[in-house]
Amino acid sequence: MIKLVVSDLDETLVGPTGVSEVNIQAIKKATALGVKFVPNTGRGFQSVQPLLEQLGLRDQPDEYVISYNGGAIVENKDCRVLQVNALSATQIFDVVKQRLDYATHIYTLNHVYVYNPDPEDTAYMTGRGVKVEDYPYKTLEPLAGQPIVKIITMNHDPKKREAIRKEVLGQVDFDLNATFSSNRYTEFNLGGVDKGKATLALAKRLGIQKDEIMALGDNNNDIAMLSQVGLPVVVANATADARRVAKHVTQGNFTSGVAEAIHQFILGD
Repeated sequence: MIKLVVSDLDETLVGPTGVSEVNIQAIKKATALGVKFVPNTGRGFQSVQPLLEQLGLRDQPDEYVISYNGGAIVENKDCRVLQVNALSATQIFDVVKQRLDYATHIYTLNHVYVYNPDPEDTAYMTGRGVKVEDYPYKTLEPLAGQPIVKIITMNHDPKKREAIRKEVLGQVDFDLNATFSSNRYTEFNLGGVDKGKATLALAKRLGIQKDEIMALGDNNNDIAMLSQVGLPVVVANATADARRVAKHVTQGNFTSGVAEAIHQFILGD
């Protein structure tokens, strides 16, 4: 019996025009049965609030969001941060700031700053409800005192995404987790931090076993989450690598795949 559903957002549940009504209604039916629905996303939790409103989960006690690829676990009531996995980001930033063909996003708990912004990328983020702020500085000193939970770079060329991953991993002197997402991002989190470990940490807090968890994803930064649960599901637009760890691939993409999985494995219709 599935008691917890963790779902990636962009390109899994959320598309260019937002979340579909069919997905919203399926999630509401599942939560009405007592199933926990937890967004598990690379985004910050503040940008998820409009979605939580649509799902009836905003500001609710004992409901949760996993954000920043596992960098934070947050209870929806009053956005209470339960766990933070901060990153020592200076070495990463010192590498990526020199690459002006990449946009660089710096995620603190409550803000997304963008160094060397790309107009198309900014439009992509704001279209998905992410509020971004320009970051004109060449050091991270102005952010002293704010935990940095993730740094990502944007480039549409997969060879350049791989190149920046290798360069950063070769320059830092600490354990770093590097993944890809949305066919544009290279994402850097503290080593040992990922969507999967955060899922299990939340499940332990809730007294839920891994075999009682369904995970929904589409991309490579979802693999750690998919591989840690009893029922890993990917939507039809998933990458080949994500498909390889899934037990089920939906017929629908981000417009209906989540609803399809909920109806098949939870609602039984």
